[in-house]
Amino acid sequence: MSDPLRLGIAGLGTVGVGVVRIIRQQAALLEARTGRKITISAVSARTKGRDRGVAMDSYAWEDDPVALATRDDVDVFVELMGGEDGPAKDATEAALKAGKHVVTANKAMLAIHGQALAEQAEAKGLALRYEAAVAGGIPVVKTLMEGLAGNEITRVTGVMNGSCNYILTRMENSGATYQEIFAEADGLGYLEADPQLDVGGIDAAHKLAILSAIAFGTRVDFDGIQLEGIERVSIEDIRAAADMGYKIKLLGVAQKTGRGLEQRMQPCLVPDSSPLAQLDGGTNMVVLEGDAVGQIVLRGAGAGEGPTASAVMADICDIARGLRGPVFGQPAVGLVNSTAALTKLPAPYYLRLALVDKPGALAKIATVLGEAGVSIDRMRQYGHDNSSAPVLIVTHKTTQSDIETALAAMDDTGVMAGPPVALRIEEV
Repeated sequence: MSDPLRLGIAGLGTVGVGVVRIIRQQAALLEARTGRKITISAVSARTKGRDRGVAMDSYAWEDDPVALATRDDVDVFVELMGGEDGPAKDATEAALKAGKHVVTANKAMLAIHGQALAEQAEAKGLALRYEAAVAGGIPVVKTLMEGLAGNEITRVTGVMNGSCNYILTRMENSGATYQEIFAEADGLGYLEADPQLDVGGIDAAHKLAILSAIAFGTRVDFDGIQLEGIERVSIEDIRAAADMGYKIKLLGVAQKTGRGLEQRMQPCLVPDSSPLAQLDGGTNMVVLEGDAVGQIVLRGAGAGEGPTASAVMADICDIARGLRGPVFGQPAVGLVNSTAALTKLPAPYYLRLALVDKPGALAKIATVLGEAGVSIDRMRQYGHDNSSAPVLIVTHKTTQSDIETALAAMDDTGVMAGPPVALRIEEV
C-alpha cells in the first residue's frame, strides 16, 4: 500500500461535516477502492468550539485556512468555505503555490477565477478538482470530461438551482404566489444568506459557466451569460403555461451556434413531455447533447450534506488513485476566449397580454406581431374582467430581437392594459 493521502479541510459546515463522516464511516471501502488510506491531518473553520455532531478533537486545528493549506502534513487542501474571493481564494492559491492538490465545491470562485487557478495548478502538475461545485451529487463534470471525451458537445441544458425549482414547483402545486413561496423557502433554510444568489439566477449561472468551459473548450466566461432570475414569474404565468401544455423552469442553456457561443440562464417554458418538466422540488437535472452519444439526462440531488460530500469524496479518491489531468478537460493555456453570440438561435415564445376590452384590440396586436416578423402558432383568449381581456399567444420560432421589437411597438397601440410578459420556449 502507498502512503496515506492526508487532507486538510477548510470549512466545517454541512458539506465539510459530511466529508468527515464519510471518511470515518467508509475508511476500509475508500482504501480498497483507491489503494491508499485517506486521513485527515487538520481542519479549519470560523468557530472552533461549535458542536457539529462529529468530534473534531483528533485533528489539528488551524484558525487561518492559509496556514492549513500550507501545512507539511497536508497533501490535499479541501476548500469548503465558499465565496469567490477572500479566505477561499487566498487559501486555494497558497495551497497550489505550496504544491498541494486542491478539491473545492466553490462554484463562484471557479466561475470568476477558474482560468488563473487552472493555469497555476497545471503549471505545477497539480490536481484542481471540483465535482461538487456543479449540481451537487450529480457526476456531470466527470461525465463531460471523461465519459463524453469522444464527443463534440453541441448543447448543455439544465435546471441547476434546487431552490428556484422548489419555488416554481411549489407555486404550481399550491397555487400560491411567488412572494408567499419565497417566504416559505427562506423560512425552511433553502435560500442562501443573500437570496439573490438563488432567485436571481447567479448561483446557477456560476455552474453553467463552468460546464460551458468544459463542453466547448473555452475560458470560463461568467460575464458572457445572459442572466435573468425568477422574480417576475407570476402564478398567472404558471397557470397559463400549464393550460398551454408547458411548465416554467429556471433553465441554463449553453450551445454553439454559427454566431458564437450562446449562454443563457433565464426562466423558460418546457413542454410537459420534457424530462425537465417532470423535475420537482430541489432536484437538479442536466441534459448533455453530443454528436456521437446523442442526448443523455443526468438527474439527482443538487445540494445537501450527503450528495455534495459524495462528490467531494469522488475527487479525493481520484487524487488518491493518482489521476490528474487538465482542470477544464483541455490544457488551460490552450483555452480560447469565447465569442458571444450576438443574436440567439430562433425559438418559439410564450406571450401573455392584458388587452383593453374594446373592439379591434386583438387585431392591432396581430398586426404589430406580423410587422415585426412574428407569426402566431396558437392563441387563447380568456374571460374578460372589468378592465382587461387576457390573451395567451405561442409564436412560431422567431428571434429575441423580433420579439423585443414587437413588444416595444405594442406600447404604442393604445390597447395594452398592462405590461406584456414574454418567455422563451425550449424544446428539450
